[in-house]
Amino acid sequence: MLHTTKGIVLRSVKYGETSLICTIFTAIYGVQTYVVQGVRSNKSKNNKAGLLQPAVVLELVVYHKPNANMQRIKEFVPAYIYKDLQANVLKNSIALFSVELLLRLLPGQAPQPELFNFSNSYFQQLDEMENDEIANFPLYFIINCSRLMGYEIKGSYSAATPHLDIQEGGFTSHIPKMPPFVNDEDALALSVLLKIGDIRILHTAEMNAAIRFRLLEWYVAFLQNHSQHMGNIRSLHILQTILHK
Repeated sequence: MLHTTKGIVLRSVKYGETSLICTIFTAIYGVQTYVVQGVRSNKSKNNKAGLLQPAVVLELVVYHKPNANMQRIKEFVPAYIYKDLQANVLKNSIALFSVELLLRLLPGQAPQPELFNFSNSYFQQLDEMENDEIANFPLYFIINCSRLMGYEIKGSYSAATPHLDIQEGGFTSHIPKMPPFVNDEDALALSVLLKIGDIRILHTAEMNAAIRFRLLEWYVAFLQNHSQHMGNIRSLHILQTILHK
């Protein structure tokens, strides 16, 4: 049976001489694996392989069989055409980190409509905003992915609770016994960021690149500690290099 859904491409791998196997986060069915046949053929009148790159948002017409390991796509067209994201090194690096986070964090075939809608809006905002406004985007994304997946930071920063504890998953009064450790300055910076709900004013949370990276490392470790699905984020160190430029 045919169904229409939006989807965010997470990964594409070559399959055979002309096809691709794509992992796509769909609005209706969660993360699904699709085989797209003939899309890399030079003889194809409509070579659409370029649309199946990570972070591209598509309108899909798909064949869906519940619990099948591999699904098929009948048609796909862009749901949003990026103006700057794919050519802009900084934006593209942030997008690839964000896509990999979704790929590692999300369970297969489990619908996550709220997280999909957030991610869809996030990538469009990343595309549209200026470079000097997006340094906090990776942290904002991992914070909200965590929250929407049920891994929300407990408590808040205060003079009585100035420490972040990865085991308790929040701000505490005692110094944590297990790494990674976050100093009070970093904990305060995260507390400010946690209170921002509007992505358009995200740049007002001032912190340097070193603090951002330490907090990203802590958040990845936090998710690895509390989620059954989270793996290593290989693009994290690439992102660190880009954000330090």
